Amino acid sequence: MTAAPQLTAGAPPAAPDLVTPAPQPAIRGRSRNGPSRLRALDGLRLLAALMVAAYHLGGRGGEIAQAWGGSPAQQFPTAAPLFAYGCLGVQIFFVISGFVICLSGWGRTLRAFIASRISRLYPAYWAAILLITAVFALPWVAYKALPPSEVLTNLTMLQQPLGVDRVLGVCWTLWAEMRFYALFALCVVLPGATRGRVVLFCAGWTLAAALAQAAHEPFLDTVLMPEYAPFFIGGIGLYLLHRYGARDPIAWAIVLVSWLIGQHYAVAGLWHAPSATAFSYRSTAVIIALVTLGFALVAAVALGKLQWADWRWLTVAGALTYPFYLVHEHLGWVVVRALHLGAGLPSYATLPLTVGLMLLLAWVLHRFIERPLTPVLKRSIDPRR
Repeated sequence: MTAAPQLTAGAPPAAPDLVTPAPQPAIRGRSRNGPSRLRALDGLRLLAALMVAAYHLGGRGGEIAQAWGGSPAQQFPTAAPLFAYGCLGVQIFFVISGFVICLSGWGRTLRAFIASRISRLYPAYWAAILLITAVFALPWVAYKALPPSEVLTNLTMLQQPLGVDRVLGVCWTLWAEMRFYALFALCVVLPGATRGRVVLFCAGWTLAAALAQAAHEPFLDTVLMPEYAPFFIGGIGLYLLHRYGARDPIAWAIVLVSWLIGQHYAVAGLWHAPSATAFSYRSTAVIIALVTLGFALVAAVALGKLQWADWRWLTVAGALTYPFYLVHEHLGWVVVRALHLGAGLPSYATLPLTVGLMLLLAWVLHRFIERPLTPVLKRSIDPRR
């Protein structure tokens, strides 16, 4: 299984603590005006996940072309160029993650923070690894499973730095999330979150990431993640606006600088000159517009402009987003092949049906894996909770 390019294939990282085990209260953020429901963030997560799914199933070449029996560009001549922009859902996920990690880490001990992250990320991830390995091992499935040793290594979520092939193509985003969690835990959670410390963290990481980019040193790139840092930092700046109000010029400066740098990396990673051999061509203007839209939507949540979107079903949508993100790509290949080539369904029926089946599977993983295991794992790490 080949590694996916890091800015063109993604999975939603689990936006922390937007979803909790049953019962599932809506996450609430603190602001000067008191608690406010943030169900709209769950809706944004689902939107970003669907963007990524459209990209993986209809906006790129590779293994999905085998499932369709031809290039997705032939299956969706009008929609495929639009689906190709779906990979930008990952950048939106990272902005949401920056917001929610700052929200959930504020006032927590280091142990409680670590417990919340591990218990949130791993149960569904382990289930997805084992499920996809088992499906790919079936004799009638056209995709090859990894050797047992590599599958076991994948259970750690450290396969990328160890140089091991990935069971899940989308797990590169989880590796980026883990590095963000580590930086935030060491610099903010461990000494205790304060406004000044968070501002210093954002400023220091922004400068350090720029210097790492200039140094061309692989270790610094791995630790500081110059191409992803602006999105996480921008989300943190938006949380400061949510917590302290819209009249915070320093928080606005953090968001503005992060957006300026983030759009640069998005364009650098996703734009290419027109080419007859490329699957698709992405416009610079559209890339910038989608990055801007991602920041703007999270800003709207942060500033309370989307409080009207307080529908209970958004909490369910948020609960399904992470397991859906984990399974939709590789199991999507299998389902598309079975429905389109096997059952003969047309492309425009196969795609929504595949997404619907992946959402159903996500509900099963959430109901029978995440809900029972997450609290057990959290208590085993932090019994005081």
